Amino acid sequence: MNDRVKIRTENDIAYVTLTRTDKHNGMDLPMLKEVIAAQKTVRKMKGIRAVILHGEGPSFCAGLDIKSVMGEPLKAFASYLQLWWPMRNDFQTWSMGWRELPVPVIAVVHGNAFGAGLQLALGADIRICTPDAQLSMMEAKWGLVPDMGGVALMRELMRIDLAKELTLTGRVMTGIQAHELGLVTHVCKDPMARAQELIGEISTRSPDSVGAGKFLLQEAWRAIDGAALRAERLWQRRVITTKNQRISVQRNQKKEDIPFSERKI
Repeated sequence: MNDRVKIRTENDIAYVTLTRTDKHNGMDLPMLKEVIAAQKTVRKMKGIRAVILHGEGPSFCAGLDIKSVMGEPLKAFASYLQLWWPMRNDFQTWSMGWRELPVPVIAVVHGNAFGAGLQLALGADIRICTPDAQLSMMEAKWGLVPDMGGVALMRELMRIDLAKELTLTGRVMTGIQAHELGLVTHVCKDPMARAQELIGEISTRSPDSVGAGKFLLQEAWRAIDGAALRAERLWQRRVITTKNQRISVQRNQKKEDIPFSERKI
């Protein structure tokens, strides 16, 4: 990574950190490239059980740095041309790429998460936010619409009328309000500690089961019944009888001799 994103690992967790602190981690084109590179790097890491995505300094990510992007007109025009691509473009990979990692990705959100920043957080599997964080689907302020995966991601989390209201107004919400609308999973004063605690709980499960469960839900959640049931069968075939599944069975079979009232799930 370079000067906008860094990766470190600790206790089987990969921490992906936005480091453009002087701009509240506003997204410019170099940061876009570095975030996509970070996704590829973490995907190749062996042995990690989760990713925590967060920002250094006063904010998680304050959105697109318009001034910086427009200060490089040739690069900005090349990026504009991606709107004509027939496949997912780099701006959409900014958020959607996190869904391709076979481990849970938790966004720890504080300060501002506007526009591109909110869409980045939505690309995580779980979002943990401070109560006083400021979140907004802010593209309307610039005469634009969400185009960094936000629409595909919002539809899993909230009613369409509420999504329309947030998109059309560009209203700024607190972390508490975002939680009430379903955009945020948990709200607490120390979201990093809560994320680490949650990862500790997930890490007691088979990594094969965790990865397959994530992909199954993403594939089946909005599919018709037949497609969702097919996805269940396919992902179950991938994990059943694997080494980690056998370990899970053996570990739980040992609990049969423990009185039910004393067992831990």
